[in-house]
Amino acid sequence: MMRLPRFHYYRPRDIREAALVLAGEENAMVIAGGTDLLPNMKRRQQTPRTLVALRHLDELKRVTNGSGLVIGAGVTLTDLVQDRGIKSAYRGLWQAAAQVATPHLRNMGTLGGNICLDTRCNYYDQNHEWRKAIDFCMKKDGAICWVSTGSKTCLATSSTDTAPALVSLGAEVELETAHGQRTIPLHELYRDDGIHYLTRSNEEILTRIILPDGAGTRSVYWKLRRRGSFDFPVLSVAAAIRFGAGGAVDEARIVLGAVASQPVLCDSASEFLNDRSLTDEVIEEAAALCARAAKPVKNTDFSPHWRKRAVARLAAYALQELRGDDMRATREKIARQAL
Repeated sequence: MMRLPRFHYYRPRDIREAALVLAGEENAMVIAGGTDLLPNMKRRQQTPRTLVALRHLDELKRVTNGSGLVIGAGVTLTDLVQDRGIKSAYRGLWQAAAQVATPHLRNMGTLGGNICLDTRCNYYDQNHEWRKAIDFCMKKDGAICWVSTGSKTCLATSSTDTAPALVSLGAEVELETAHGQRTIPLHELYRDDGIHYLTRSNEEILTRIILPDGAGTRSVYWKLRRRGSFDFPVLSVAAAIRFGAGGAVDEARIVLGAVASQPVLCDSASEFLNDRSLTDEVIEEAAALCARAAKPVKNTDFSPHWRKRAVARLAAYALQELRGDDMRATREKIARQAL
């Protein structure tokens, strides 16, 4: 049986108090649902001395409308999936949240937690004794990357479902400390480093996700995994497109997940789609550009070569769905869900 290490548990009254605790503690982490952090602690991958609880803070559970949508980081994935407004206006985000883990984990897991999800790797996601037996990797306690022994950086993979969908929608996030707050585009929260994959400092709390007006924008999310539920993605494609009056693409944004230590923006494919109609030929070319942007490595299920080839197919499926094609049969075959 894997047991949690000893830690102090702090239950602040509001966000400011939580930020003050983080600023004053040398080794503290925030916890909301705990669906990723607690298993990591049992495996001794993360060993904070203090946990600062956020789950009870109502200010993080609000969804408010304005010129766009503001979602509190403490909103559970289940609440997000059950929100009809999100399903209608931000369907790609809804599809991503609906495919996270299982209903039980979505009941606990929060949107903020999924955005900040730890990177994953076959050599890292093992218990302490297994990792010790082969010698620890550089992500925790070691000095070598077992995926690529010559690599100077950790190659653990970003496995969040909601982040690619949110990045494709042009989301921003609000980060708060004891000294103030800042708002940044969500894609700037990530860096391509499996250890230091977030630009957020340890003292910052992710409090809100800000989405632009979804009117006129179609969005989708496609996920590939071995099983039909529970599994993290081995590949995902999020796409959002705003169409012009004549049916041509006014603006497009395609984002890949689980092929690097951060969500990958396919700028070349997005720019190629501008002012073009989604014909079969255009979709195939854009999908090929997405595949070129993907550089998966051998750190998760399936071979890197096969996953790279699969990028083109998933990107094509996403664009066909955005065009208006009936993709239900294909989606049920791949995702085991109608969505």
